[in-house]
Amino acid sequence: MKPHLVVFSTLFPHAGAPNAGPFIRERMFRVGEVLPLTVVSPQPWFPGQSLLRRWKPHFRPPALRHESQHGIEVLHPLFFSVPGAFKQLDGLFMALGSYFTLKKLRRAGKLDILDAHFAYPDGYAATLLGKWLDVPVTITLRGTEVPHSRNAKLRPLLVRALTRAARVFSVSDSLRRHAIDLGIAGDKIRVVGNGVDNDKFHPVARSEARTQLGIAADAPVLISVGGLVERKGFHRVLACLPELKLRFPGLVYLIVGGAGAEGDMRAELEQQVAALGLQDTVRFLGIIPAASLKWPLSAADVFVLSTRNEGWANVFLEAMACGLPVISTDVGGNAEVVCRDELGMIVPFGDHAALRTALMAALAKDWDRSAILAYARDNDWQKRVVVLVEELNTIHALALSTRASAQ
Repeated sequence: MKPHLVVFSTLFPHAGAPNAGPFIRERMFRVGEVLPLTVVSPQPWFPGQSLLRRWKPHFRPPALRHESQHGIEVLHPLFFSVPGAFKQLDGLFMALGSYFTLKKLRRAGKLDILDAHFAYPDGYAATLLGKWLDVPVTITLRGTEVPHSRNAKLRPLLVRALTRAARVFSVSDSLRRHAIDLGIAGDKIRVVGNGVDNDKFHPVARSEARTQLGIAADAPVLISVGGLVERKGFHRVLACLPELKLRFPGLVYLIVGGAGAEGDMRAELEQQVAALGLQDTVRFLGIIPAASLKWPLSAADVFVLSTRNEGWANVFLEAMACGLPVISTDVGGNAEVVCRDELGMIVPFGDHAALRTALMAALAKDWDRSAILAYARDNDWQKRVVVLVEELNTIHALALSTRASAQ
């Protein structure tokens, strides 16, 4: 009997926040093609929070309590959460707010494994729910575990969640090592990186892509894709452009993305562009649907993301699937994705000179695009799904065996 999986994460795309956690949906909806699946995405709530949207339009965008995405049921129970305070209570309140939703699914035979994404608060809440409802819990580490473990109030809750989980998945080996440093047994953790949809992301004619965007055929083009938040480092790339333009006249920098859960820096970035006199260089393309991203990616020469923290950035593989080398920072799992010189360059985080030098070298280099494309094909999503389904089936079989022995 196939186990019915419930994906549990506060970060999941919905109409109000279409770019919240698309990497989770990409991964788990493919698992849902093999195993029956429901999504429970708890939404934080606080009295009067709708009033806050008058000053912060993107603050906690409302979601429908029940919806269907690609034929999969998605539920959004509410949980009490004070904005910016008492974060050590979010895990408990999330579990309480989601309990009756999960209990109903359990009674309906739609909950055999609770699959949480991010160790805190989601994973902690999931392990409480798993205990209350007698179901095994898996937790996927995605990068927030690093900063959370530095918080004295959150660290013990994070460790407790990982200790209670039946299985811990990690999108990168760096996160696996981080969990081991927290005291989690290494044999409990399985690294399953993210993948790429090579049917959706592939090169299209460069001339046509540039014509669509009004870019000259001989222009050097950089591109970054991500939420316009401090962590992603668009401002760090912008700071390199005045020097790059001296060597590469006609340089164009494409910025793809919009407001994210962490905020919206567009106004600040536009001010930086104006201050540096880069109005003729930088183009803000806004949010572009995943199905159309291959066009700006194919128009570019080099992908860059000067990010502060990542687990395993899907967008690197998406850029590579369109033939682009990737320049990024030595944080999280970045060096595991850009793992060979033929794929791009990794520079120390916060090193302006190193970033500028890497971008100059990347724009001047004649890259072996076929090798980059081959690497992307080797990291197709389907290979990840096989591993995940195998693990989940094993967890379910063990849970059934344990219950039978108890009887």
